[in-house]
Amino acid sequence: MKRVAVSDVCSINPRLPTSIASQKDRDVDFVSMASLGEDGRIFLNGSRKLGDVVKGYTYFENGDVLVAKITPCLENGKAAYVNNLVHGIGFGSTEFHVLRPNKGVEPRYLFHMVWTPYFRHEAARNMTGTAGQQRVPANFFERFEIPLPSPAEQKRIANILDKADGIRRSRRAASALCNDLLLAAFLDLFGDPVANPKRWRMSSFGAQLARLEYGPRFYNEPYSRDGVPIVRITDLDTFGKLNFDAMPRMTVSDEVKRARTLRAGDLILARSGATVGKSALIKEGDPKCIAGAYFIRLQFTSEILPVFAKSVLDSRSVQKLIAEKSIQSAQQNFSGPGIRSLPLPVPPVGLQRKFLEVDAKIRESQAASVKHQAECERLFDSLAQRAFHGEP
Repeated sequence: MKRVAVSDVCSINPRLPTSIASQKDRDVDFVSMASLGEDGRIFLNGSRKLGDVVKGYTYFENGDVLVAKITPCLENGKAAYVNNLVHGIGFGSTEFHVLRPNKGVEPRYLFHMVWTPYFRHEAARNMTGTAGQQRVPANFFERFEIPLPSPAEQKRIANILDKADGIRRSRRAASALCNDLLLAAFLDLFGDPVANPKRWRMSSFGAQLARLEYGPRFYNEPYSRDGVPIVRITDLDTFGKLNFDAMPRMTVSDEVKRARTLRAGDLILARSGATVGKSALIKEGDPKCIAGAYFIRLQFTSEILPVFAKSVLDSRSVQKLIAEKSIQSAQQNFSGPGIRSLPLPVPPVGLQRKFLEVDAKIRESQAASVKHQAECERLFDSLAQRAFHGEP
């Protein structure tokens, strides 16, 4: 099967036609980077007037494929086939690349080709710019090749991958239900941590932290086959689960290993990118690892159990505070001072331990769902890789 450069089968970042640009009062849809999902979906941010967004934002239409070009959004899989614009035309973040398929190219097929782990890996290797602000240049699509079967075969492959993706979405939904159940149990015992309807003694994260530490930034150290796993933003999903198998390894000094290796009870919080505000709790038996520069490591005083602190962070009201306080730029950022200022009720430790038991039971039920989800993820990745390499 022949392979072609992406730029040979689509327009890269097409310009807004002059016939449309003059319609300043026309309604268009708007999509922020935060609204481009890692699951291939787009969430619209309402309508705006064309005249308000024509300068300073990226133009696209139904039928286009969007791909995030900035780190870590690209690595997180932020991409989508655009098919839900109410007004047919949309504008969004300048950190989007827009791919417009040529005639005879199935847009869903193109989307799946640039949504593969292989594409993200190669695109990340070709990023340019300074650390933390690296981007995939548009000319990368002139070099990156994909297989191009017949239009009928493209549709067949896209249909298979759509169905496989639907199955893994259903498994993710099952995991989400467990999280919702855990949140309901938390609210029943403690109430909303911001409104504090049960009138617990109110404190703050800053007052209850025994340690707050930014993850180390590794500049020139190469990854290796051996060494300590390094937790990246891409290794944390939206449910707070870490993918230890995907973490790259790095050889570090014994001093760094002693000081930086995460321990059971540590809570790590994503401070940048699409998962800003999401957290993961390190448990007994987890592989030894080091959280990278996009994480903040938290340890608490004896008054706060880590499981309770994580649930406070996961609550909708605190997540809203984090979103409001995040610095809005190309990507969201949330720093130490913001964490220290977050409200933290202090219920009796005995009640927190009771919640720990509830948490353990729900997590046990969730584990089976996660296992099935992982199987679906592997199936989808296998199908996508086979399609990318031109296998039937």
